[in-house]
Amino acid sequence: MHIETEATQHLHRAAAAARDASRILGRAPLETRNSALRAMASAMRADSDNILAANALDLAAFSGSASFRDRLALTPARVEAMAQGLDDIAELPDPLARTLGEWTRPNGLRFRRVAQPIGVIGMIYESRPNVGADASGLCLKSGNAVILRGGSESHHSARAINAAMIEGLRQAGLPEACVQIAPNTDRAYVAAMLGGAGLLDLIIPRGGKSLVERVQREARVPVLAHAEGLNHTYVHAAADPVMARAILANAKMRRTSVCGATETLLIDQAIAPSLLPLLVADLRELGCDFRADAAARNILPELTAANDADYDTEWLEATLSIRVVDGIGQALDHIARHGSEHTDAIVTEDSDIAEQFLRGVDSSVALWNASTQFCDGGEFGFGAEIGIATGRIHARGPVGLEQLTIYRYLVTGTGQIRP
Repeated sequence: MHIETEATQHLHRAAAAARDASRILGRAPLETRNSALRAMASAMRADSDNILAANALDLAAFSGSASFRDRLALTPARVEAMAQGLDDIAELPDPLARTLGEWTRPNGLRFRRVAQPIGVIGMIYESRPNVGADASGLCLKSGNAVILRGGSESHHSARAINAAMIEGLRQAGLPEACVQIAPNTDRAYVAAMLGGAGLLDLIIPRGGKSLVERVQREARVPVLAHAEGLNHTYVHAAADPVMARAILANAKMRRTSVCGATETLLIDQAIAPSLLPLLVADLRELGCDFRADAAARNILPELTAANDADYDTEWLEATLSIRVVDGIGQALDHIARHGSEHTDAIVTEDSDIAEQFLRGVDSSVALWNASTQFCDGGEFGFGAEIGIATGRIHARGPVGLEQLTIYRYLVTGTGQIRP
């Protein structure tokens, strides 16, 4: 109880400072916010050795799977990518300088709907250290203060990255409380954030299914959820075989640990006898394992038999579930039953079938003739992302700058009074 009280007290202080900082940040000129972002990027490059050394401490203590280790690991190229992401955000248009609607009523009152920051955001994430940099940059540009709570496995990395963020704020003359990080790895801080009604305006969880479910179950603060990426690539009978092979290899194996990785291949039975052996051979050469239904195993008997749970599994490793389907209707039914409404793709040269698929899936992102690994804010032109929202309110898909704003109304009159 004493530890939980300490966590709650710390969060109250942090949130109060963040609220004050958010008011300053929300009024800060675009040039000031962009200057801070560029200073953050410069500080990150200058501190690259320290960030990598901190990450080495996290990796030395880590004993999880290879896929999660890949999520946790930083390299010079990944540090540079974080820094470049901050520079890219600085180049994007100001999300706060938007009039979303404007109209005049018969009585002469002029109404404007304008974008504004959400306020104070709590970000709870697991192993990927780059999430802290992306979240800090996006929140800063959109005028929001943020309180970060990274996973215990990435604690040293997260603090080293946060130090670069603070240096950028100092150089731009913005409050350091714009970007804060939990003081330790104690889980009580997560509980304090989830109970932070009136302190935080929004919580964004990014991590595994159990984390997101806990946040949605316990939070007394609005939640913008990032669900698991149980993604499908459907190879239709009219697919270009060469294209299908290239797309599936990338969608599954480019990085198996990211939420945009394909976890299930659906392939039409009309082309499965000729194309499935080629697809499997391509992926096997890249180190992939398989879980396949009876129809696929009739073609390739050496494949491991799939059970029902396999189609509900986000592998996040070099394992692919396979099912042979009888046309687009069965493919859509499978995705509706087993998918997470994250990202799903079709490979076909039939535009009518493609449109039927794009309209038929409820995914936050649906692709035609492209890899599911394009489900990433940077690839959408957002500069970076905080996560992929799969809920039904406020934002859906990659959460970038615009998705971190809400709106209010400005009304201009000429002396009108209401009768």
